[in-house]
Amino acid sequence: MRIGLIGTGRIGTFHAEALSRHREVGSLVVADTDAARAAHVADRTGSTAAPSVDEIFSWGVDAVVIASATSAHADLISRAARAGLPAFCEKPIALDLKGTLNALAEVDSAGTVLQLGFMRRFDAGYAAARDLVRSGALGRLHTVRAITSDPAPPVPEYLPLSGGLYRDCLVHDFDIMRWVTGREVVEVYATGSDAGPPMFRDAGDIDTAAAVLTLDDGTLATATATRCNGAGYDVRMELAGERDQFAVGLDDRTPITSTEPKGPPRCDNPWPGFLERFAPAYEAELDAFIRVVGGELENPCDGHEALHALRIAEACELSRLEHRPVRLEEIPGGL
Repeated sequence: MRIGLIGTGRIGTFHAEALSRHREVGSLVVADTDAARAAHVADRTGSTAAPSVDEIFSWGVDAVVIASATSAHADLISRAARAGLPAFCEKPIALDLKGTLNALAEVDSAGTVLQLGFMRRFDAGYAAARDLVRSGALGRLHTVRAITSDPAPPVPEYLPLSGGLYRDCLVHDFDIMRWVTGREVVEVYATGSDAGPPMFRDAGDIDTAAAVLTLDDGTLATATATRCNGAGYDVRMELAGERDQFAVGLDDRTPITSTEPKGPPRCDNPWPGFLERFAPAYEAELDAFIRVVGGELENPCDGHEALHALRIAEACELSRLEHRPVRLEEIPGGL
C-alpha cells in the first residue's frame, strides 16, 4: 500500500515513523509546505519527500493521512474526496461549523472514507470503560467527570489559530464522552477563566474551562480543562454508577498527590504530554485506518463524529459568552 502523508510537524513526524514501520505500507510519500522539513522526515523514516502537497494527489497513492496545519484540513479533505482517496485526518475538520459541513458534504458526495483522529477511542483504558458501561457493571450511570490538563501553555502564536480551549482541547473529552457512554449531549452550561498568562487575554481565549453537560438519559457530566497544569499532563475520566465507580487514566504516572497520611505516593514521573501518554493509541488508530483502506474493518471514527463533538464545543463557547445554558438543538448541523 502506498500512503501519502501531508504535514511533517510534531504529530506528522510521529505518524511518518508509525506508517514507515507498518507491515502493510509498502511505500510512504511525505509532503509539507516546508519542503526542507519534509525532506528531513523522509530521510529519517526511509520515505520519499514530495516537492509539494500537489504531488501527493498525482503520484498514485492509495490513501492520504492529513497532519497539516488545522487551517488546511478542510481543503485537503475535499481534495482527497474529489480524488477518490480514503483519508485519515487529525481533528478538527475545520474550526467552524460551515467549513466542517462543507468538507463532510464533499466526502458524502464522493462516497469516500474519512476517518478522524480522535485517538482516545483507541486507548486501552477508555475502551475498557466503554465495555464496562455497556456490560451494566456500573448499573445506572449517573455521573461522568472528564479532565484534560496540559502541563504548559502552547506558544502564543498558536492560540489565535487554535479555535479556543473548547474546540481545540475539550473537543476530545466531548467525543470520548459520547463514545464511552453511548449517549448524546442535549444541554451544556459552560464558563472559563483567562486569569493566567496575558497571551490568553490577548488572543481572546481562556486558559481554564469548565462545563456541565446533560446527557439524553439524564446522566450529568462535567468536563474541565486547563493549559496551566504544572504538575504534568493529566487526562482522566471517572464514571460513577449505582453499582460501582471506575476511573480512566489513574495510574502511577497520574500527576496528583494525595494529602492523606496513607494515600498513594507522589508521582515522580508524570506524563510530559499527549504524544507520550497516547502513543499506543495513535499507532492503533493508524493501524485501523490501514485496515479500513484494505477493506478489513469498518470506519471506527467517521467524519460525522467530529461534527457531533464540534457542536458540543460550539454550544459551550456560546454558553460561556452568553452566561446561560445552551441546548444542542440551537447549534446548526444536528441530525
